[in-house]
Amino acid sequence: MEHQLWRSIVALLPSLCESRTPARFDFDDTDIVAVYYWAVLHDRPTAWACRAEHWQVGRRPGALPSPATMSRRLRSARVRRLLLALERRLTAPARPGLYWMIDGKPLPIGGCSKDRQAGYGRAAACKAKGYKIHAILNPQGEIAAWRLAPMNKDERIMAERLVKTTVLQGYLVADSNYDSNKLHEVCGRRDQLQLVTRRRYGPNHGTGHRKQTPGRIRSMQMTESPNRAFAEGLLAEMGEIERHFAHLTNWGGGLSCLPAWVRTHRRVHLWVQAKLVLTALKRALKTTTYAA
Repeated sequence: MEHQLWRSIVALLPSLCESRTPARFDFDDTDIVAVYYWAVLHDRPTAWACRAEHWQVGRRPGALPSPATMSRRLRSARVRRLLLALERRLTAPARPGLYWMIDGKPLPIGGCSKDRQAGYGRAAACKAKGYKIHAILNPQGEIAAWRLAPMNKDERIMAERLVKTTVLQGYLVADSNYDSNKLHEVCGRRDQLQLVTRRRYGPNHGTGHRKQTPGRIRSMQMTESPNRAFAEGLLAEMGEIERHFAHLTNWGGGLSCLPAWVRTHRRVHLWVQAKLVLTALKRALKTTTYAA
């Protein structure tokens, strides 16, 4: 149930705080995060959770902060570190792996939105305005790294940034849109990380006059040689990331869409981060949830 998820979040927060909240604040960092997650879990604005009538008896953590206090404290470095610690506790891989998948998930918004930080780019079989999640996952759905970017940001550029800042080994599998010499080069700089992807324009096209990186040559050999069963097996499992993205959206309280009050990169990042945490916690608890 949704309230079981929220109680689990509240129980985790004290162990993740780096230090006691300074006395000049009226509310602890844990209270700010708990109120924010109450709003996100019920798909409501943060101001909605600041009103006592929207809480059940026994759930409300004493006095409630004002919407202005929530906005200010959610921007603070202390609360952002607590949110990041909660995310890492619940979404990070429990153990090292050798198989990773990378892909992007569009988060479209209305075309008439005045959000200047959103971009207009390629979504699922169409063009749309909004943002996109770029993530590296393992087969269990655990997230090694993720970033949020406008819809028009090139997936290969975002993949390079993810690989540079994440410790990975083994095979990183992607669709043909990620085939680029630069991304193969970035993967080659990591310790024992091989990007496996089909060529962007198919095996019947040449490679041009540019020098090919060793990683891209190995990828072509793996996917185009007569003995490509291993590479085909890796690529066949790529569909698992779509199922994990679907699980992120297909439950009450999940990331079904970006509500009208979630605009600009900062707010969208906070909202998506919370939805990723809640989905990972739901999977860990094996709970059945319903629409809030």
